[in-house]
Amino acid sequence: MLGPSGHLDTFARDNLPPPDQWPEIKLDGFDYPEWMNAGVELTDRMVERGFGDNTALIGNGRRRTYKELSDWTNRIARALTEDYGLKPGNRVLIRSANNPAMVACWLAATKAGAVVVNTMPMLRSGELAKIIDKAEISIALCDTRLMDELVACAKESRFLKQVIGFDGTANHDAELDRAALNKPVRFESVKTGRDDVALLGFTSGSTGVPKATMHFHRDILIIADAYAKEVLDVTPDDVFVGSPPLAFTFGLGGLAVFPLRFGAAATLLEQATPPKMIEIIETYKATISFTAPTAYRAMLAAMDAGADLSSLRIAVSAGETLPGPVFDEWVKKTGKPILDGIGATEMLHIFISNRLGDSRPACTGKPLTGYEAIVVDDDMNEVPRGTIGKLAVKGPIGCRYLADDRQKDYVRDGWNLTGDSFVEDEDGYFHFAARSDDMIVSAGYNIAGPEVEAALLKHEAVLECAVIGVSDEARGTIVEAHVVLVKGAEPGELMVKILQDHVKAVIAPYKYPRSVVFTDALPKTESGKIQRFRLKQKPSA
Repeated sequence: MLGPSGHLDTFARDNLPPPDQWPEIKLDGFDYPEWMNAGVELTDRMVERGFGDNTALIGNGRRRTYKELSDWTNRIARALTEDYGLKPGNRVLIRSANNPAMVACWLAATKAGAVVVNTMPMLRSGELAKIIDKAEISIALCDTRLMDELVACAKESRFLKQVIGFDGTANHDAELDRAALNKPVRFESVKTGRDDVALLGFTSGSTGVPKATMHFHRDILIIADAYAKEVLDVTPDDVFVGSPPLAFTFGLGGLAVFPLRFGAAATLLEQATPPKMIEIIETYKATISFTAPTAYRAMLAAMDAGADLSSLRIAVSAGETLPGPVFDEWVKKTGKPILDGIGATEMLHIFISNRLGDSRPACTGKPLTGYEAIVVDDDMNEVPRGTIGKLAVKGPIGCRYLADDRQKDYVRDGWNLTGDSFVEDEDGYFHFAARSDDMIVSAGYNIAGPEVEAALLKHEAVLECAVIGVSDEARGTIVEAHVVLVKGAEPGELMVKILQDHVKAVIAPYKYPRSVVFTDALPKTESGKIQRFRLKQKPSA
């Protein structure tokens, strides 16, 4: 039963899945007021609790206190409502790299009662258009350095009416910044319900057609009060650092929600390469790191060259499974824990994790308090321990897709089916086996093979193609394209580069095929369906 809503624009609540398609939601131990605004809880409320002078955000060479963040977000919220006509329940898209201004825009829009859609800065106009159409987004806030793709999208969009620029650097000299500067630092935040949708997390799914996961104001606090409190034991002295984009719920939790919920500090990097992360760790004595195993491998190598990571007390690994050798080497070299865990955009954040004092290699851990997990067969029967099956989870947060028939595939019998194959051992620990679908997870990024195929097929030299994921020592898995060229097109290194550059221009660059294999024909069934499993059995190029 949903509580009251503060939204005037009822689009989000109107497009929740039918109640009989919801997962079972277990809220025991997670009690919040009926009326609650997550943006207020992470800013104004922290100032009231005495954290006003604590550093909240570090980025672009500046530190901002909780009081400064509270004032900043209140001014932006006033500008959005008074100058741009934002109404509670309107969807607002934010396009930016990781920087304090993006966090401020997210919190301000949340305070103003918006349903926020954070997006990756690498997305192209065609990808943005799918998101805007799905969520019927009318307002977009964009770092002025990233306007081109969004402006191009807006010209064709029947929904997007306003693209408002903000300055993602430390200068704060763009349209939204100037509007906010003239506003008072006090704002009467919108009275939203704890069950009002606050966030839409987009995930491509294995087909490449975007799905929007719907998360309530209470959900944003639950991930902090569950995972961050229980597993990380966050204190105001902690300093967070990480590589995942804030547009990923993994990044939004680890680099915004978790530190701000407990009076800690977040360092934000626009280019979060391992060398940059190492520099930030050394400069600001970061204590908690969020990144994928790929980056931890690079950080281990840097330690051999003299990098000082001794300030870190916890390394969190997610996005892809943590290989046992990386776990062993990290613990050996640092003497500190590296905690593997699994989350999902549908579940907002991590729900199974190793713990401090209870972590082991090649193991994802146990469910958080308030969550249940089982391993099932295709008929939803729990399989014997030690047997590979599908991971099913339930807890205080669950999958709610915005107007999407795939809801009934993800949720069955009240359980969330994450699309991962797992084994539960005799002691109740969960071990990752494989993705259950054709999603390619490379260096922590989810990449849908069909989307890459569609991009390749737009090139005049490509007759047909198939995309698979293949093992890679550095990135865990990489995208490999098997390509049949049109008659007269020449295979070779030049064609590889041409096709890779083409894909980078059509879709987000991180999705490009790092390996391209030219072939005369693709394996197919009698009906003509490409047999990708046979490509996976072949040695890669």
